[in-house]
Amino acid sequence: MVNELILETDHPMRRIFIGKVVAHIAVGESGERLANAARVLEELTGQEPSLRKARRTIREFGIRRGENIACMVTLRGEKAYSFLKRALAAVGYTISRGSIDERGNFAFGIKEHIHIPGVKYDPAVGIFGMDVAVALERPGYRVSRRRRRRSKVGKGHYVTREEAIEYIEKVLGAKVI
Repeated sequence: MVNELILETDHPMRRIFIGKVVAHIAVGESGERLANAARVLEELTGQEPSLRKARRTIREFGIRRGENIACMVTLRGEKAYSFLKRALAAVGYTISRGSIDERGNFAFGIKEHIHIPGVKYDPAVGIFGMDVAVALERPGYRVSRRRRRRSKVGKGHYVTREEAIEYIEKVLGAKVI
């Protein structure tokens, strides 16, 4: 695969790749704005987004429990890699060191979706910000998700923060500041 990093050991189980990329737009209300946000996500990713419900009622914001207030898409494989490259271009190929956790996952926000290359402004849709979360994995992470004989991933097999930074800089071409 194109989006893999093999470290100095060259062992096939030590290679790092993108497990998934999650793009999320929180609108805070249901209706036309949420439908427009879902349309934007579908145009950007080529996948139908799923709607997310409010967990509790917040009267000050006019949010009721169970009301659809956000939409999100989970991307895997080549779709994830190509979307991530475009999303990184929107933030200038820079990621804050503080946005990378100890397990190698990282996240960043895009203030306006029109900053993504190839996206034109449509006044009927509006402008939306989004969050992009990326999970880096190694082969063998499936044991924690499978249905039968589920097990834990060993501590030494997790992607560390330093390995994630190396992956971001070498494979994705972004700078960690």
